[in-house]
Amino acid sequence: MPHRLQHWGDQVNPDLKLLQPYPFEKLNQLKAAVTPNPELEHIALSIGEPKHPAPDLVQQALVNNIGRIENYPTTKGMPELNQAMADWATQRFDLNALTTEQVLPVNGTREAIFAFTQTVVDRSQARPLVVSPNPFYQIYEGAAYLAGAQPHFLPCLEEHGFIPDFSSVAEDVWRDCQLLFLCSPGNPTGAVLSLQQLQQLIELADKFDFIVASDECYSEIYIDGQAAPIGLLEACARLGRDDYRRCVVFHSLSKRSNLPGLRSGFIAGDADILKAFLLYRTYHGCAMPLQTQLASIAAWGDEHHVQENRSQYTQKFRAVLEILQPVMDVKQSDASFYLWAKTPIDDETFAQRLFAEQHVTVLPGSYLSRTIDGVNPGANRVRMALVASVDECVEAAQRIRQFISTL
Repeated sequence: MPHRLQHWGDQVNPDLKLLQPYPFEKLNQLKAAVTPNPELEHIALSIGEPKHPAPDLVQQALVNNIGRIENYPTTKGMPELNQAMADWATQRFDLNALTTEQVLPVNGTREAIFAFTQTVVDRSQARPLVVSPNPFYQIYEGAAYLAGAQPHFLPCLEEHGFIPDFSSVAEDVWRDCQLLFLCSPGNPTGAVLSLQQLQQLIELADKFDFIVASDECYSEIYIDGQAAPIGLLEACARLGRDDYRRCVVFHSLSKRSNLPGLRSGFIAGDADILKAFLLYRTYHGCAMPLQTQLASIAAWGDEHHVQENRSQYTQKFRAVLEILQPVMDVKQSDASFYLWAKTPIDDETFAQRLFAEQHVTVLPGSYLSRTIDGVNPGANRVRMALVASVDECVEAAQRIRQFISTL
């Protein structure tokens, strides 16, 4: 009798078949079809993994507390960590109050976004929708399918500043919506939602009874001297809604503090929703290790390294845009470390030829989007992540300019 694993497609959750390949799987296949120029060192602008050094105080906190691996952590987190997260968010977003019952530590926002969706989607409804921007972070889509919901995508087009045109969304979409994902600053566009737009969505959530979940992991990366991006809880506070009803935000140390391997972040907002999420997580088995919690306290309590981080990104943006703007349609993003550039040829061909001829990797925009009604908002665009060193980013920009000159 054949082993059941030989027929896993008939034995496991059928919703797994709805998942599409991750963008980087597609990119690897695209690159595998060509041979890169062997005379040039590879420069990757494709993955949003910060390459700046991790803060010394965080590394030291890990070393000092490595003995805490002998202890079980709690899912709720140490009171000191919850207070540090609440204090940071209160100060950063000018909140009237954020209690430790309104925050919860998570092991990076990727797993938290996925798990949160499983918590709040009501499968008993006939047509549960999870609404998200398009292009988007692929976890939004996968989490929706595996929670038994249907993704519904809102295009982020240049004519609307790469923000969905929320006013044009049909009322039946809002009626069936259970969870609305926002990403501000956006991945891959870098666009930031305004106070007016956020408050419009809060009103819609009240009217149609859905949850607004704002992914704000890039909130601390913006050009020096510009205003910091506004957040969803800040928009709530300006309405006098200190209970943050129906609203949650996700924050992370990965981009803010160059700590993607620490897997540390938090969710904050509506305490009733977080109470349900805590119950889910207790069974999910995802408590943050104590040494990680203590290192996270150190990170959330320090802004010096964040300012230095921001200065480096500002330097890279200015240098790269000076090189590329004469030959390419690319603009400074509102925030994040991404450039969302138009390509003179289709995005897949552009990325593949750039890799082959100049050994620079960028991510085709169409891999980050879905084609809806014949329109793919990522088509003929590429995402460039300015995560490498200043010198490498400048070198990559010069190679891209040289490549474009040959087209």
